[in-house]
Amino acid sequence: MSSHTGHPPRRAPRSILPWLATPALVVFVGFAVLPLVGVFALSFTTWDGIGAIHPSGLTSWRAVLTDPGLPHALWVTFLVMAVSWAVQTPLSILLGTFMAGRQRYRAVLGVVYFIPLMLSSAAIAIAYKALLDPNFGLGAGLKIQTLSQDWLGRPGLAFGVVIFIVSWQFIPFHSLIYQGGVQQIPKSLYEAAQLDGAGRIRQFFSITLPQLKYTIITSSTLMVVGSLTFFDLIFVLTEGGPGDATRVLALDMYKRGFQASLMGPASAIAVILVLVGLTLALLLRRLGGRDAGASQLEGV
Repeated sequence: MSSHTGHPPRRAPRSILPWLATPALVVFVGFAVLPLVGVFALSFTTWDGIGAIHPSGLTSWRAVLTDPGLPHALWVTFLVMAVSWAVQTPLSILLGTFMAGRQRYRAVLGVVYFIPLMLSSAAIAIAYKALLDPNFGLGAGLKIQTLSQDWLGRPGLAFGVVIFIVSWQFIPFHSLIYQGGVQQIPKSLYEAAQLDGAGRIRQFFSITLPQLKYTIITSSTLMVVGSLTFFDLIFVLTEGGPGDATRVLALDMYKRGFQASLMGPASAIAVILVLVGLTLALLLRRLGGRDAGASQLEGV
């Protein structure tokens, strides 16, 4: 029996590589491309979700684009996106850097931090809605006047509650991404900085943050695009209220399609969400330069 020790592993022939990617391509086309094409076609029709589908040209698009509620829903969507990113990103970086250290009980703390992501968004919304009830919630039970406010009945407070819960749920996921990114940074950089007399804070801003550039872009892309699909948490928690203070585009799409039985306008909003998500993802990718793709994979 001949030994292959010392010889480099053989690579698959280039002619086989396309066939290896075929299953993933079939799944992507079947579950992403075709539904998107179907939604796009449905946006040019009139359908109540039950009866026959009737082509209606640009009727649904006109109804959506001329609706005075669309700019407000867009504004709320982008506001949730921006504020949640501003809250989640620094906290995720700090928490991920902490978990990447060698302190004791790091593995246990990592599991504890990850628990919120394992819970259903609807279940989280129900729990927080009960806790924040001004009459029977946590504040009333502990007799703390500050916690007994009408958190979900005032626009500013309701928006703040949404941001808090979203951040509480998804910071663990992004912390895990940053933990992996920090662990990929060469230790020699920190050793050289220590020899130069740099403290931990200086090392964080001069070494850790610059080295996490592409990890930040990856996390921000997931965070920004994911914020476009916030629906279940907001629907259960506020249903878009009070008024339209938390009515994001995804919730507006649901209300038009499944409550008002207007599948055409709902499909048009879905197409708008896809276009906004693609545009933001491409813009964030361009921020990373030409080598962003490879560096993102290395960072994660």
